[in-house]
Amino acid sequence: MIAAHECVTSALRTLLRDQPLSTGKVTLAWDVAVGRALARVTSVSLSSDGTLAVRAADRHWAREIHRSTGLITSRVNRLLGDNAVRRIEVTIHTPR
Repeated sequence: MIAAHECVTSALRTLLRDQPLSTGKVTLAWDVAVGRALARVTSVSLSSDGTLAVRAADRHWAREIHRSTGLITSRVNRLLGDNAVRRIEVTIHTPR
């Protein structure tokens, strides 16, 4: 029996595979990879060199992202394609 999350990830990977790399695609991959709670308190963008820039709401969330960088990178790359994300850079969002 296949776990539901594996089935969903596989379906998303198939749907996203042939789509161009866009802000929406990166955001969707991020949301799926990290879950609702973390996605709600972060924003992301992917640079052409493979750096995923993550802006966290506060230092607590930034610390949690740092702790899980390897797992998050693996999950996002499963959806975006191998080596789309080469590193994650986390900053804390400071409102203006």
